[in-house]
Amino acid sequence: MEIKTLSLPRLNQLTPSLESTALKLMEEAGELAQLIGKFRGLSGEATVHPEHLLAEDIAGELLDVAQTAVTMMFVMEEAYGISLDDMLQQHVNKLEKKGYLRI
Repeated sequence: MEIKTLSLPRLNQLTPSLESTALKLMEEAGELAQLIGKFRGLSGEATVHPEHLLAEDIAGELLDVAQTAVTMMFVMEEAYGISLDDMLQQHVNKLEKKGYLRI
């Protein structure tokens, strides 16, 4: 099984708070949901864009969601002393225990 990793940067041009980041995460998730609705024709609109372009737009929005979630983790680390390394290891252990990940 091939294992891929995704690494997103800590943004250095912002001073996000827990609340502002949570709101941004919800905003980005809403944009993702809206695009998926268009992709599947659930919005009531006729899809006028080629499917591959909508799929690329969805991937872009998903990366916005992921970046915002990662930013929120950095906020948690800085503001509350959460160890991202420890939390990541706990998360991987949970995935292994549930059978989602076999290393």
